[in-house]
Amino acid sequence: MILWTMLALVCSCAKSSSESHDFVTYVNPLYGTLSNSSFSTGNTYPATARPWGMHFWTPQTTQSLRDGWIYSYYKENLRMYGFRQTHQPSPWMGDYGQFSIMPFTGEAAGIPSSAFSHKSEESRPYCYSVYLADYDCLVELTPTSHAAAFRLTYPESNVSGFRVDADGEIQIDGKRIYGTSSLNRGGVSENFANYFIIESDTGFEAVGDNVFVFKTSKGQVVNLSVASSFVSFEQADLNLAEVAERDFDTIKEEGHNEWNELLGRVAVSDDRKVDEKKIFYTCLYRSLLFPRDLSEIDGSGRRIHYSPHDGKVHDGYLFSDTGFWDTFRSLFALIDWVYPETAMAIQEGLVNHYLESGFLPEWGSPGHRDCMIGNNSASVVAEAYLKGLRGYDIDTLWEALVKDAHSVEPVSNTSGRRGWEEYYRLGYVPSDIGVKESAATTMEYAYDDWCIWQLGKALGKDGLEEYEKASQNYRNIYRPEYSMVSGKLSDGSWNGELNPYKWGGDFTEGNAIQYTWSVFHDPDGLMELMGGKEAFEHNLDQIFDLPPFYDDSYYGFQIHEIKEMTVMNYGNYAHGNQPAQHIAYMYNYCDKPEKTQFRVSEIMRRFYTAGPDCYCGDEDNGQTSAWYVFSALGFYPVCPASCEYALAAPLFTEVNVSVPGHRALNINTKGDAATKKASINGHKLGTIIKHDDLLKGGELSFR
Repeated sequence: MILWTMLALVCSCAKSSSESHDFVTYVNPLYGTLSNSSFSTGNTYPATARPWGMHFWTPQTTQSLRDGWIYSYYKENLRMYGFRQTHQPSPWMGDYGQFSIMPFTGEAAGIPSSAFSHKSEESRPYCYSVYLADYDCLVELTPTSHAAAFRLTYPESNVSGFRVDADGEIQIDGKRIYGTSSLNRGGVSENFANYFIIESDTGFEAVGDNVFVFKTSKGQVVNLSVASSFVSFEQADLNLAEVAERDFDTIKEEGHNEWNELLGRVAVSDDRKVDEKKIFYTCLYRSLLFPRDLSEIDGSGRRIHYSPHDGKVHDGYLFSDTGFWDTFRSLFALIDWVYPETAMAIQEGLVNHYLESGFLPEWGSPGHRDCMIGNNSASVVAEAYLKGLRGYDIDTLWEALVKDAHSVEPVSNTSGRRGWEEYYRLGYVPSDIGVKESAATTMEYAYDDWCIWQLGKALGKDGLEEYEKASQNYRNIYRPEYSMVSGKLSDGSWNGELNPYKWGGDFTEGNAIQYTWSVFHDPDGLMELMGGKEAFEHNLDQIFDLPPFYDDSYYGFQIHEIKEMTVMNYGNYAHGNQPAQHIAYMYNYCDKPEKTQFRVSEIMRRFYTAGPDCYCGDEDNGQTSAWYVFSALGFYPVCPASCEYALAAPLFTEVNVSVPGHRALNINTKGDAATKKASINGHKLGTIIKHDDLLKGGELSFR
């Protein structure tokens, strides 16, 4: 066990050992925080949390509690306004239930804030600390899933204290503060509230606007225990036991160990590539934050959750704060493979979403939200079951998939399928019926129907012909003269001339050049439409070889996703947005694996950096991170529910993957040649590896 060494007034967030198995030391939560609304290098905030925890904590470098995270923590803002409990999954979605705590010294006038330096800041997944220069105060915090411990080291001062920023009523009972926050941007029921308790080990006097003061001597430590619940104050009091009257360093050590165990399931042994390991483990950390587990343990030991759909308390798991349009592509493939115990809980949570709202979520935060397109819950459900996960009510999930394919959620109008009647009747979603981004929607529905078809076969269901046929609906919007898909009107005519460079319109945050390749389930069919392997390869080459031209007339300005594509100088390949992220792997299907290996290696090298500008666009709930994790291992789930992965070449010389209940998989590569060939336990592979082969373990070798 690694020993802790505490230095006076210095946070011991970083482990005091160079042991190579301390994987968490490679994680830097500040990666991706050099972002703003016009240019994203991740749009991340430094989330201090437990894996999939109900509450995250983050430093706040802007005054308003209502600011989204683009401004909540920006790497170049050097003034601290508080430490926020946050549940925000996306800057475009908004936070909910947030409140913050800000220590200070001196007269409590106005809103306290302090200068700070990144040189006196420590950010780790399991703890955060910073020195508040204006107040000569060191702040340290470490969280659990439902609570957090604060250790505040004050100077000698007649007036020291902290301010609580929340929108609800605050009451005092001895050394306890009880408060509520009902802040939200939608996706909650009318009775929604976050009930929080702050317990101080030092007596205080309440003054002014939620300010709590006391006298301190030099170096005096004040400990705060903080917990909250979406159920009640009584439940928040139960959650407080995770930290109350417990040693700060012990809680921190537990957080370190939990993160280290989960990160260590994918153990990189290559010590030559330090920066790459930092990127890798930071990406793996980001892949283990969302979806958020909203469940709590009540006084009888039952797992319960507050439902954002009906405002009631129910038994069991509920996960939220993720957009399936982003994360179905590879995040859930990673969780299903390496963290199956969490994956099964997520599926149980999806059952509860359906039972409580009548629909599966497509973008949940925490309830149904109107954002993005598709019916990609079909992929998330089908993939988990087809990859062998069990122990949850798959029959109810099947019922949900069939219902969602033939209806629309009436309140938010986002879950289910918009335009489903025309889609099944005409074989595509028309551009003139008021359904936005119709061509992209058609492409995703076709894949979703393929997922339903595959799951239905595995479950022995009848009446699957509709889904089998609809899985080919991408063909109905393919325009041979352009070798691309295009929007189509209700009368069967095309929606005008196709401008391949035009973003938006019939497409979602992308253009026809990119979205044509969203045939995850049938690359051979797409190849046939294009005229064979050579044409398929040529069209892939064009994506990377074209100048980064674009047409932003649909938006009326250059959206940040377009800017992030152009500055990378890699043609019309837009890795900063999810619809393009599988494209480099498509060369495998036209027998050009060397091009997949070259492109994927280039993307890892050029598009990800070990610094605050880590990403080349929005990180998006772990998806852009999971792409890097898979690609660094040497394969990627182009079609997640197929239980197959397209091969590339590993980034590291050796990685050991340990999945509970399965033999470990050792991934190793040798040789300097650009092109690698793979084998599993001595058996040669082509361009694909199956999920069962990963679970069987052994040696996956690249030579």
